[in-house]
Amino acid sequence: MTKTTIVDLSLPLESFGWEPLPVKIFRYDHDEGSRYVGGPLGLSPDDFPNKSGPAIEEMELHSHAGTHLDAPWHYGPTVAGKPAKTIDEIPLEWCYGDGVVIDVRHRKPGEYITLDDIKKGLKKINYQLKPGNIVLIETGGDKRWKFSDYPDASPGMSGEATEWIIDQGVKVIGIDGFGFDRPFKKMAEDFKKGVKGALWPSHHDVGRKKEYCHIEKMANLDKIPKPFGFKVACFPVKISKAGAGWCRAVAILEQ
Repeated sequence: MTKTTIVDLSLPLESFGWEPLPVKIFRYDHDEGSRYVGGPLGLSPDDFPNKSGPAIEEMELHSHAGTHLDAPWHYGPTVAGKPAKTIDEIPLEWCYGDGVVIDVRHRKPGEYITLDDIKKGLKKINYQLKPGNIVLIETGGDKRWKFSDYPDASPGMSGEATEWIIDQGVKVIGIDGFGFDRPFKKMAEDFKKGVKGALWPSHHDVGRKKEYCHIEKMANLDKIPKPFGFKVACFPVKISKAGAGWCRAVAILEQ
């Protein structure tokens, strides 16, 4: 008998004040829900069973909150001279495929994840990337999710490493850090020092040349019991003409 195990690779949406663009969640419990829903209809709480209405959440957030998939449109208006795809235009086939985890936890926060790191990581697990693979970069940054240093707690992908992975036929790359490139503060510091290409090299340099998506703010890559031999599903919410969409990324293992 086949047993299916599903590993949640997503972070929940939560209101953290230290986020650059904080999520705001307004929660209405069942008592408040009866007034929230019933009021506009001329109903009172007494009209609901046990005076209890539906629990409802009202949210104010951006498309890059929580675990999300970035579309090529996020990186720029065009890719290789052609119109960039928005999140509702992403082929769903890109979002389901054979997963592979590359462990780069030796890299410190703010450092680049280099092409050499990627090649050595693949050699360590004796795996060669294939077209359609969904590559997951394990930094360990998700362990800082509840702490104020989370946005600065991970290394980020170098443009060279990102481009090489794409050249292997990969369309989706995920990372368990706050962002795919290095922390905002580190990029800004280097740019102000005159470092060429310091600002979002994977987003803006690679993403405007070669078509791909990446997943940011993933989690629990260390809970996948093997580095390959599993499926990943990361279907984004279909937001019209948007640069990103929230997704409930999961790893699926058959035993």
